[in-house]
Amino acid sequence: MTTTSFTIDAARQQALLDRFVRYAKVHTASSESSDTFPSTEGQWDLLRMLEQELQALGLADVTLDEHGYLFATLPSNLPSDQAAPTIGLLAHVDTYPGTSGKDVKPQILDYQGGDIVLPGDPTQVIPASHPQLQMCVGHRIITSDGTTLLGADDKAGVAIIMTLLDFLISHPEVPHGALRIGFTPDEEIGAGTRYFDVERFGAQAAYTFDGSMLGEIEDETFCADAATVVVTGFDVHPGSAKNAMVSAIRAAARLVELLPKDHLPETTEGRESFLHPVSIGGEVGEVTVRFIVRGFTDEALAEREADLQKFAAQIETEFPGARAAITFKPQYRNMKQVLDTRPEVMALALEAVRKSGLDPIQSSIRGGTDGAQLSFKGLPTPNVFAGGVNFHGKQEWVSLTWMSKSVETGLNLVALWAEHVR
Repeated sequence: MTTTSFTIDAARQQALLDRFVRYAKVHTASSESSDTFPSTEGQWDLLRMLEQELQALGLADVTLDEHGYLFATLPSNLPSDQAAPTIGLLAHVDTYPGTSGKDVKPQILDYQGGDIVLPGDPTQVIPASHPQLQMCVGHRIITSDGTTLLGADDKAGVAIIMTLLDFLISHPEVPHGALRIGFTPDEEIGAGTRYFDVERFGAQAAYTFDGSMLGEIEDETFCADAATVVVTGFDVHPGSAKNAMVSAIRAAARLVELLPKDHLPETTEGRESFLHPVSIGGEVGEVTVRFIVRGFTDEALAEREADLQKFAAQIETEFPGARAAITFKPQYRNMKQVLDTRPEVMALALEAVRKSGLDPIQSSIRGGTDGAQLSFKGLPTPNVFAGGVNFHGKQEWVSLTWMSKSVETGLNLVALWAEHVR
């Protein structure tokens, strides 16, 4: 491991903490049922706050467009005869809609070991046996009070980028090329890049600060599709239903029962693929079951979709008169397919981790980031750790030490890119 190039001192760590707490208190949960973009008004509240903060820092080209994309530029400080690639730094402002993010009450503790009992709901306990928590004894830990999620996904990333910018502006001696900053909405509902204009953003490569584990750089995501199965039956009065009624409810339940037990989210890990029923609703005459389908390769994705088609055909046989119509919708693909064509993008990220005094962890995400879709839009975008753990739940937490190391990694990253003078 090499010597740390930058150190985030106690005063700047406090500023990082203050930023994160301020952002976490803004209710920014996205909504899959909304027909607006961004999907919720609370996201606008945080975006406007960040717009003002970027302007106060003195960034150029601060623009918040009609779709809720907040872009800004930190101009290059390299000599006029030198030009490094323009690099983007990205984070999303929305939080997961499945767990309440309203009235978040961040709790700050100097963790010395043991279980963490969350005061707003003592049944919510982060156990001392949690492997990541065991790595953070002696750290300042931030949690919610147990009645909501915390929002480290991805307000930790937002706070990290803002702190990195503040550091660079305060230390003009640190060389860097032009940096493009992007704060995006609706990532949690898979819509974060719907209107993202890569050409207008104007970067040659970018990094989302939306990861978890200390030192982790993620260059792989799932290949992902959504699937909708509409099961149609035949509804008649139950008093005269014999040999006439075809229950779509029972057929849909059978469809879910048929899912292979070794290809479910709760039974898979690593690079294993899965089928996941995320919602079900309807009546005797018609039931809609929504799935997400995930695999790290196109082949694995196709295998799981073939399973679903097979089981849909089976319930039509088992329930004569029932029909099961399937629609597949592409969501995103494994960004490694793109990143492997630009090896320097990952190489510099891994070196930035080393220069922060850490051993880098190159890994895959059992999920997706904005970076997956951006990569296929022509902007290669791996994911950098931001220190949060237990995303999407009431036991979510983040280490201030890990967040600070993410800031240091980001500083090393932009300095390394400044050496790639064209």
